[in-house]
Parts: sequence; structure tokens; C-alpha cells
Amino acid sequence: MIVLFVLAALVALAVLVLGHWYVWRRLVRDTTRGPGPARRAGTAVFVAGPLLMITALVAERSGAPFWLQRALAWPGFLWMALALYLLLAVAAGEAVRPLLRRFLARRPAPGATAVPAPQTVPAQGPPPGAPEPPREPERVAGPERAAPTPSRRLFVSRVVGGAAAAAAVGTVGQGTYGVLRGPRVKRVTVPLARLPRAARGFRIAVVSDIHLGPVLGRSFAQRVVDTVNATQPDLIAVVGDLVDGSVKDLGPAAAPLAGLTARHGAYFVTGNHEYFSGAEQWVAEVRTLGLHPLENARTELPHFDLAGVNDLQGESEGRGPDFGRALGDRDRTRACVLLAHQPVQIHEAVRYGVDLQLSGHTHGGQLWPGNLVAAAANPTVAGLERYGDTQLYVSRGAGAWGPPTRVGAPSDVTVVELASTRA
Repeated sequence: MIVLFVLAALVALAVLVLGHWYVWRRLVRDTTRGPGPARRAGTAVFVAGPLLMITALVAERSGAPFWLQRALAWPGFLWMALALYLLLAVAAGEAVRPLLRRFLARRPAPGATAVPAPQTVPAQGPPPGAPEPPREPERVAGPERAAPTPSRRLFVSRVVGGAAAAAAVGTVGQGTYGVLRGPRVKRVTVPLARLPRAARGFRIAVVSDIHLGPVLGRSFAQRVVDTVNATQPDLIAVVGDLVDGSVKDLGPAAAPLAGLTARHGAYFVTGNHEYFSGAEQWVAEVRTLGLHPLENARTELPHFDLAGVNDLQGESEGRGPDFGRALGDRDRTRACVLLAHQPVQIHEAVRYGVDLQLSGHTHGGQLWPGNLVAAAANPTVAGLERYGDTQLYVSRGAGAWGPPTRVGAPSDVTVVELASTRA
């Protein structure tokens, strides 16, 4: 096991180094004439960036002092996103380079200026009978000669590199703004066969993956709370990955969650990141904030059952999901909604006859093309899908992990409106 971990770490390190070297070569070495201030500055950026990224990750996972986590998180995690899109943009630029070179080969070298070339002509002879004095040959304008200019290869590298850098910075900037402004509300109607007609229109606000931590703090939590409350839900479901850090560090950041209001209350289940952050302490903390933790438990609401199971990561602490405990003795004539952080738990939900499972975890991929990776590990990346008689809804989440950036997977708070299929 240790050998596999070491090999995986070495492969990851090799990919990291080679990726940064490739981008440095295209954006720094190929766009500068030689050793000088510009190349040295660019090289310093490509050394400091990955070092900050690695130290930010280590600081968060090792429980370093919170002030240090915050100092490292912004530059380190933003570099993680920027490095990804620099790599993708530079790789896309490889297809443009030969086309641009071919186009320029048909035109004068860019920036060339006309400079008269010297030409020797015979001097005019002296008057008849006069001795011919020695004369220096005169020079007159002749064919044009190009002044020294950057090579065509250097020009192409600067154009393509500049475009790639601008595209990457713009993408990360827009994706970061999208996260910091807060999640948008998404509405989905889900018909349930066993739901009585009296419960039609029951609204559940699904909130997942807020990821309060060294980047997203108290003000972000308040923004999420305001967004949820504005939907006036009947019930609020917080389906895991609330925090990335200890209660000691993030208790004040989570305090606004006490303001969540719904007619039937707010409920909480753990996500995998709670087990990296002290799940037992956080379960106790959210209870003081007025949320009701469902730890492999069920509550009977007027028209359907609401159940929740622990995240799979809890198995490392002997507190994993227990579907039998949460669902085994329930009345199956009643509709059941299950809160489970990870979509992969859907298969157990189907076995226990759950009508609807509400999940998060995937972030919708968060950073494109991360959705392709998420699709390989999860049955559903985002949205509503059916598995037999059970439906699964996966939220893209309200916050972000690592880089406070989303590309191609905007954050959301989803209002699930239940509908009855009964006549």
C-alpha cells in the first residue's frame, strides 16, 4: 500500500513538473530573446506558483495555523486553476502556430522598415583639359534592405503566448467572480409516485459543498443563507461538505447558518470533508446552530419520510453509512427522501426503496474538463436522473474546494419542488 502511494506521488510530481516546464518554455523561454530581466521574472513566477500551491494544500490538510492557511490559500489555490488553464490554452495554441507561421511567410517580416542600401556609382568627370582630382564614390538610394527585427518564430511565440495567457487569466477571473458573488437558485420539479396530493408543491432547498475554509468565510456563508431564505422553502437540506477546517478556526464563519429558516426546519448530513475536519465536533456545532443532523437516522414528516446517512469517508472512523439503521424498519407505503452526500450511494438507496436521493459532492466537475473525471467516478455528475424506481438529484454545490473558481459548472442552491403522480 505504501509503495503504491509513493508511486502515485512520484507520478503526480512528474506530471506537475513536466506540465509547468512545458508552459514555462512556451510562455517564458520562447517569448524572450535570452537571459534577462523578463526571463528571470517569468521563471520566478513559474517556480513560486507551484510551490505556493503545494504548501497551501499541505497547510490545509496538516492543520497549520489558520492565519498561515489563509495567507497561502489565495495565491496557492488560484495558481492551481491558472496553471490548468495556461496548460490547456498553450496546448491549444500548438494548432495555431503553424497556421500563423504559414500566413506570415507570405508577407514581409513584421515590423520591417525600409532602409536605403548603399550603391556605388561613377563620379561625374572634370571639365575637358582639367586634371581629374581623386573623388570618393557617391552613394545613392538603391534596393531596400530590412532593418533588424524579431525573428518570425519569436513573433509567433509572443502572439500565441500572449493570447494563451490572456485567455487563461480571463477564464479564471470570470470563474472566480462567479463563485464569490454567491450561488444562483435553480428550480427542479420531481414527481413522486407515493407522495400524497396534499404534499404537492412541497419545496426542499438543497445546499451542498459550501466548503467554508481559509478562502470562503463568514461573508460567503451569509450570502448562501440569504439566497436560501429568499426561496422561502418548506425544508432545508444541507447535504455535506460544509467546511474545510476545525470548529475552532471556522466556528465564526459558520455562525450565519443559524439564520436558516424553513417551516419544517433545516437538516444536515456529513460529507467526506467533515471527516477531514473533525466530523463529531461539527455535528455538535451545527446542532447548536439549529440544524438537525441525520446520522443514519430518519424523521417522519407529515406526508413523507426524511432520512439521512453518513458519508462513506466515515467508514475510516467506524461511522460510515448505515442504510439498515436509517431505512430498514420504515413504512414503505410512504414516500421517502434520502439525504446522502455522494451520488454513488444511490445503489443502496434503490435497494431500500427510496423515492428520491439528494446529493452533492461532484461540484459538477467545478473546473472544466473536470466534469469528465467526475463522470468516471460518479453515476450522475449533476442534475436529475432515474435509477429504477428511485430518482437521484445531484447539486453542483454552493461553494468550491481548492481554487475559489468554477468553469463550466456554476454554483447553485436548488429548490426541489415535489409533485404527486396520484390523480
